[in-house]
Amino acid sequence: MDAMTNAEARTAVRTSPFFSVCDIHSYYGESYIVQGVSFDIEEGDIVALLGRNGAGKTSTLRTLARASDPELKGGEIWLRDEPVHKYRDYQAAAAGIQIVQEDRRIIPGLTVEENLQLAQIAKPKGWPIEKIYDHFPRLAERRHQEGITLSGGEQQMLAVARALAREVKLLLLDEPYEGLAPVIVREIEGIVRQIKELGITTIIVEQNAIAALELADRALILDMGQIVFEGSASAVLEDPELRNEYLAI
Repeated sequence: MDAMTNAEARTAVRTSPFFSVCDIHSYYGESYIVQGVSFDIEEGDIVALLGRNGAGKTSTLRTLARASDPELKGGEIWLRDEPVHKYRDYQAAAAGIQIVQEDRRIIPGLTVEENLQLAQIAKPKGWPIEKIYDHFPRLAERRHQEGITLSGGEQQMLAVARALAREVKLLLLDEPYEGLAPVIVREIEGIVRQIKELGITTIIVEQNAIAALELADRALILDMGQIVFEGSASAVLEDPELRNEYLAI
């Protein structure tokens, strides 16, 4: 049998993980934020991306979604055989990378249902709206209510539901529990558990590290834009010294 060419070998390597991040470097202007981050994710995993404020978590997440800021200036991002590092944000979304940003970005003047319908204008579509309502019954009750008048927890539900209205292969959640009362956090946790049961690969950036770790399969810890720990979520939960050093909890 002929030996594999170098190109074939590279393809075999990069198509092995479901999602592969290879030595990415991102900048806000001259500020060097994401400094050589690499990791792989298997399909269906939930990964907690953790670190102190300013560690580079949101910047990493935005880089993966190919947002215009920060600017990617090196490295590769692969979703199976999709070269995401070459894409713009709308192309990454079309490939199946959906991000729910911390500010939720509910569109003023539109009802809950109109927010969902707008998400489905661009193909490929994800869940039908009635399926979304089956998993988010509170949104079904408020389908004709203006989205920005919902409570904080309901807006977070709508932001997640809107991501699912597009085809989603990788879901990126940025601070899904931010500013929510504990009882609402538990509701959002329930939604993330549903997402896990459905096999949707997810990365969670969350300041509430314990809540994220209790949901996650794996954990990545960032410090100063670099990964300082990669392993199981349970390993972080069981290591108070590690949490104290990098998470201050």
